[in-house]
Amino acid sequence: MTTNNIALVTGASSGIGAVYADRLSKIGYDLILVARNADKLQNVAETIRKESGRNVEIVIADLAKKTELLKIENLIKENNAINLLVNNAGIGAVTPLLQSNEDQMEHMIDINVTALTRLSYAAAPAFINRSNGTIINIASIVAIGPEILNGVYGATKAYVLALTQSLQHELGAKGLRVQAVLPGATATGFWDAAGMPHSNLPSEIVMKTEDMVDAALKGLALGEVVTIPPLQDGNDWLQYESARMSLSQKFGNSKPGTRYA
Repeated sequence: MTTNNIALVTGASSGIGAVYADRLSKIGYDLILVARNADKLQNVAETIRKESGRNVEIVIADLAKKTELLKIENLIKENNAINLLVNNAGIGAVTPLLQSNEDQMEHMIDINVTALTRLSYAAAPAFINRSNGTIINIASIVAIGPEILNGVYGATKAYVLALTQSLQHELGAKGLRVQAVLPGATATGFWDAAGMPHSNLPSEIVMKTEDMVDAALKGLALGEVVTIPPLQDGNDWLQYESARMSLSQKFGNSKPGTRYA
């Protein structure tokens, strides 16, 4: 690759990841695209090369497999031109907790939590050392609304939100840019894989993938640490965060609250 401006996007073979790849190529990034499906990933790469003229490398990897995840970690650490990581790879579920298969839930944690964490750990120090780097973590509105879908899925996305905010708290002043993106219902194949096609949802709550990604990139440009594309009034989030921060300052007490006496 011939540029010093490379974005690595996971889960890039379709949906949100593919749109991120397209949009980033159009604002000057060369790309490293990661996914399991070689044919779909190659199609995305060929389209971007033709439309943008950017350099696009593809890496076939299943991030639930430790050896293949390690390959991507090492790539991030060793390629000094990578300065943007989009942690988009993820899977979901809509089944109630007690009707969910434990092995499938563990697999979801492997992708949504473990892989995202390890790639973030690979990127954060590397980006700080390069004095240039951004991590975008794709979470979900279920991060703050765990009652909406499957509870384990909600828990994985709450983790993504908390990790992103912690990265900002600890490393933001050292030059690392971080963003958590919390999509609502988005018109992708995610819903088919989860067992509830988005065509079954009310059309007024389903956002086009392109609109979601464009809003997320606008949020990044505005300096937002948390971007919630479907939230109409951004002040609602600011008030929520203010209340959360205020509450978090009230936990340092040596005695239980009087209501427990």
